[in-house]
Amino acid sequence: MAAQQAAGTPATLVVGVPALPSPRSGKAVAPDLTDGGTAHGGLVDSDWEPVLAAIGSASSVDLVCHVLPDGDALGSALAAGIALRSLGIEVRVSFGDDPQIVPASLGFLPAQDLLVPASAVPDRPELLITFDVADVRRLGLLQAKAEAAETLVVIDHHASNGGFGTHLLIDPAAPATAVLVDELLRRLGVPLDVSIATCLYTGVATDTGSFRYSATTPATHELASRLLATGVRHDLISRRLWDTQSFGYLKVLAAALDRAVLDPEAADGLGLVWTWVPWADLVAHGVLPEEIEGLIDVVRKASEAEATLVLKEDPDGSLRGSSRAKGAVDVAAACGALGGGGHAYAAGFTSHDPVAETVARFRAALRAG
Repeated sequence: MAAQQAAGTPATLVVGVPALPSPRSGKAVAPDLTDGGTAHGGLVDSDWEPVLAAIGSASSVDLVCHVLPDGDALGSALAAGIALRSLGIEVRVSFGDDPQIVPASLGFLPAQDLLVPASAVPDRPELLITFDVADVRRLGLLQAKAEAAETLVVIDHHASNGGFGTHLLIDPAAPATAVLVDELLRRLGVPLDVSIATCLYTGVATDTGSFRYSATTPATHELASRLLATGVRHDLISRRLWDTQSFGYLKVLAAALDRAVLDPEAADGLGLVWTWVPWADLVAHGVLPEEIEGLIDVVRKASEAEATLVLKEDPDGSLRGSSRAKGAVDVAAACGALGGGGHAYAAGFTSHDPVAETVARFRAALRAG
């Protein structure tokens, strides 16, 4: 598909800490800046200033997200890429998978001509910015290059992020990394166009579960309103994200549901439902790993369980665990006990133990909040 270009003439790059401009469109409540805060609550002007300066002085910028990117990760990186390209900055967007495959559900995202393989990212980047990466290990093939970067900016909203960069823009209160990218672009003076807005809307919709999760706030809907005002086709985005799957996926889903186990005594009696997907199932039905990321949203509907766990086997036999909770259990803590992390309601980990042992360890780590 042909990549869409950012519309309009290049914006003027503002370096330093500019005065907060008026909202891009519509009406918004003015931010409270009495404590030095910004339009986005958890970060202050002094957090943004060095990042703006680094972008303003960079001749090229590498924008990277985590392996097996979701809509928030890839959408955030591409939105930033479109914006920086409009400022005349050389931009590369990448993620550390080999082969590097954009999930079919995200194939509509614009500006994919900015994507380069991990091998095309310099060994020592001048400025590298990560998006939606809570742990440097989630960069895969790009981890070493990120750690060698002259300047490493981390833009993220995971509470489990320990801070691995030279400049941190981390706000766990943000419902999506895309919200922070919107603030970054506002501070750079880059106006929203339909291409940027499509990427940002995809990020926000993905990480809020189409605005259903508890992290969704009035400000989230205000942002969505501004994005939709550019002409974003939210109906088509939603169809691609949630309502389009291959027949092979349905077969894998059916087998996973048949394996599902309900453990009502887990999580101090709040219940756990879990299942797993062997690599052989994906091979048999021609399904890519990224296609089954949404499987957990089906399993988690069980009313008898507060927590959900889906284990997905990789070719090397390791297991990628995805977990969800409905509010009374902190799955980030449970996943952290297994070497992973994430949000209280959505987290993950990698295990090299057998399925039964992995489930037992996860179960032991679950506690009612």
